[in-house]
Amino acid sequence: MAGAPSNYWGQGFSPRGDKHRFVLPVDFRATVLAASGNSPVLCLDRHHKLPCLVGFGLSRADGFADQILHEERIALERGEAFDPDERAAQLFGFLRTKFDDSGRFVLPEHLATAANVDDALYFHGGGSHFTIWAPDVLFTMGSGWDSAKATCRALIAEGGSRGRRK
Repeated sequence: MAGAPSNYWGQGFSPRGDKHRFVLPVDFRATVLAASGNSPVLCLDRHHKLPCLVGFGLSRADGFADQILHEERIALERGEAFDPDERAAQLFGFLRTKFDDSGRFVLPEHLATAANVDDALYFHGGGSHFTIWAPDVLFTMGSGWDSAKATCRALIAEGGSRGRRK
């Protein structure tokens, strides 16, 4: 699915809706659609370091092999161990799920459990991907996440009482 790299910026919030669906925010929807060849496919996985999920369009996978080689070269320069098979499993093990014209998608239960998702999601742009947080988990993060936490709280307040408030 070759194409120009996608950049995800912005934020969004979605309470769990009917049929246990969430809504992919407008800030990300068009970019995911374009990055997935105009097919409504959202790629999801657990972030390999942070206690959240990661989302992106299909075209991001085009760069995974080069990313692995780059990370391996850096690890070797630093004298650190690197397992390219483990990293490939982390990168290429993502799940693909469909979203409708309104952005509604079902978050598989195993991913919801892995990220401690309850009744709401906060989406935060991250360049080649975006992170997806359970607000209660985001609120436990260190001061480097203060801006994201403040934005999440503001979006919860705008969205009404269905999200968790902290």
